[in-house]
Amino acid sequence: MHVRFISRVLSAMAGPRPVVMSGPSGAGKSTLLKKLLKEFDGVFGFSVSHYHYVTREVMQADVAKGEFLENAEFSGNMYGTSKAAVQAVQAQNLICILDIDMQGVKNIKRTDLNPIYVSIQPPSMQTLEKRLRDRKTESEESLQKRLHAAKVDMEISKEPGLFDVLIINDDLDLAYGKLKDALLEEIQKVRDTNNS
Repeated sequence: MHVRFISRVLSAMAGPRPVVMSGPSGAGKSTLLKKLLKEFDGVFGFSVSHYHYVTREVMQADVAKGEFLENAEFSGNMYGTSKAAVQAVQAQNLICILDIDMQGVKNIKRTDLNPIYVSIQPPSMQTLEKRLRDRKTESEESLQKRLHAAKVDMEISKEPGLFDVLIINDDLDLAYGKLKDALLEEIQKVRDTNNS
């Protein structure tokens, strides 16, 4: 019953289709996003989660009320994407970008958000490991955890129909070209609306 109610609320959301981006840490999502935001200034927006700062009780109550598209818990903290945050971006006629893990992608699939699902994947586990080691930002234990999560992520991303676009980020320019092609229709809509 709960889900059906969420669906009705969501289908009433106006504005350009959001973009759900997923992929393991080190696949190059941030680099691709930076390029996109630089080239298409004033077209994209991010859903900002303010729920890092509320008490667990408040967050749990809101999750129970169906205020969230997806939520998860990491290291004792709760995170989530609220519908209000996405609506706020869409209301400004911006394409809302959601950077979400695989579990979140599956949760959003159960809603009527109707985003463009994009998976950014590394060319291989070896490349990913090299990228993560080159960052020199974490302990061996934490690195191994990331690599394990990435392996699972890469397997799940192959599920037919889960993503609209699967981009293997081997060559940055080619990967960026693919990402741009996937979003061009929505980008055009935003520009047309802003120019009319």
